[in-house]
Amino acid sequence: MGQPLAGMRIADFSHVIAGPLATHFLRLMGAEVIKVEPPTGDVLRNYTQRQELRGMAEPFIGVNAGKKSLVLDLKSEFGQESARRLIATSDVMIENFRPGVIDRLGLGHARVMADNPSLIYCSVSGYGQDGPMRDHPAIDQIIQSVSGLMTLSGEEGAPPMRIGFPVVDTYSALMTAFAVQSALLQRERDPQKQGQFVDVAMLDASLVMMASVVYPMLISGLAPVRTGNRGFSLAPTADTFPTRDQPITIGAVQQNQFERLCAVLGLERLVQDPRFRNSDTRIANDDALQAELRSAFAQYDAVECEALLARAGVPAGAVRSVSEALALDQLKGRNLTLDVPTPNPHVPMAKILNAGFQFAHDGPGHDAPPPALGEHSAEILAELGMTEDWQMPPVA
Repeated sequence: MGQPLAGMRIADFSHVIAGPLATHFLRLMGAEVIKVEPPTGDVLRNYTQRQELRGMAEPFIGVNAGKKSLVLDLKSEFGQESARRLIATSDVMIENFRPGVIDRLGLGHARVMADNPSLIYCSVSGYGQDGPMRDHPAIDQIIQSVSGLMTLSGEEGAPPMRIGFPVVDTYSALMTAFAVQSALLQRERDPQKQGQFVDVAMLDASLVMMASVVYPMLISGLAPVRTGNRGFSLAPTADTFPTRDQPITIGAVQQNQFERLCAVLGLERLVQDPRFRNSDTRIANDDALQAELRSAFAQYDAVECEALLARAGVPAGAVRSVSEALALDQLKGRNLTLDVPTPNPHVPMAKILNAGFQFAHDGPGHDAPPPALGEHSAEILAELGMTEDWQMPPVA
């Protein structure tokens, strides 16, 4: 059968994270991705603290493995013509320049889709292709600020704080990959094979990502309240507690989970206490219940308690570092990571993340390296008929 996107060509004019991560997901599903880079390369190539990896930085490896690199100066006639020919042979084009830039380069969607009416053309930007903020420059942490995301985490009264990784870029990439694949399915079902223009805005995506707090605002006018580590349910038994060694987070939000939690911790008497009879009374007597829980958790190690609660059917997880999470036995055999070679001798083999889901057959994954800058330029330009002696045709 083959992978779902095998035979699809993606012309990737994106850079840094959101666009390249989206095309990474498409590459994992079998698409051919041609990464168009300026002569200086994608700046993500140099996002590393290790001097010896400049040009092949860790995040660049992770989101560009398996792609082909074509270097083009899009301000030159040769570069623009090469780009147009590439797009004409592609199923999808993705770009994440600021709105208007790609049009000034002669590669706007109206022009290139005239040559390739079946093209799925996707633009990714901070605020979208229209509206009063369309021309504002934006990166992940700016959208975290503008969207309200930075006001959600932490304790009430604390300063705003960004999420500790580029979460808006990541979610925007997922939305982009979802939108592109939806547009491809739409095209394949259309007898005319009509293409589509897709406009992905990071601000839009971030608000969709925050749906659980946006809906109470939209429907009931309820502003979100910062609750620290307290869960969405606001239950006192959905929180993070200290243990003898490291914190543990629990999520006992249902009545039977509360009762099982009490049984594991030796607090059966609390089930009969009228203060803790149901979820409403437990919230009303929050401090008293949390004091009981803190005293009980102090008798356990976090991982030990995690196992006891899991066997009882109570959601619980010891607070781990990222390195501890990656070392979990649970991940073995899940195909979460891929081993790929790289052209940098300092990292001859790299472990990168797979798509994060599995198919029974022909699922995501590959074992191809990230490209050196311009590694595939000669091959691709020859295919496009663009040779060094190419000249602009005379104006009619």
